[in-house]
Amino acid sequence: MSQDRDLVDAVLANRPGAFERLVREYQGLCWHIIYRMVRHPEDARELCQDTFLRVHQCLYQYRYESALKSWIGQVAYSIALRHLERRRIPLVEAAEGEEDGDLLENCGDGFDLEAACADEEVARHLRAAIETLPPLQRTLLTLYHLEEMSIPEIAKITGLADGTIKSYLFRSRLRLRSVLEPRIGTTV
Repeated sequence: MSQDRDLVDAVLANRPGAFERLVREYQGLCWHIIYRMVRHPEDARELCQDTFLRVHQCLYQYRYESALKSWIGQVAYSIALRHLERRRIPLVEAAEGEEDGDLLENCGDGFDLEAACADEEVARHLRAAIETLPPLQRTLLTLYHLEEMSIPEIAKITGLADGTIKSYLFRSRLRLRSVLEPRIGTTV
């Protein structure tokens, strides 16, 4: 947290190179969130620029109540969300009579996403399967598995309840499993 404070103080004091350092530090996170939601590289690049412009304009509002990573992720998420809303792109698929009661507390489903990525062919199929998910599920999987963020950190970024995030992760992994098992010929 003191590194966050030092970096924010340097940016707010207009120290040479401070904002560029902030961008370098968090551009990967910003790209992961936005690209997974919008899936168009040109739009994602523009929205990432918008995110860092917003961060620069509003950094004085950052109150150190959460990690800077979470705060910047929240800005990126809200910008991508507004983009999808303007384009009337649904964030999630309508649930088909699913009962979420037990899913909300049971994020683990026995599916090891990282192990499924070990083989190059499986990884290629996994990337294709992830692309078929709706924007919110793609983003949550990315934050959880690629950015290795905790459920509470993801909740701060998205504004979703922990149980809702767990439910989406569970359903997304089930869907990935159903897509991958027939393609790779083994139980994932």
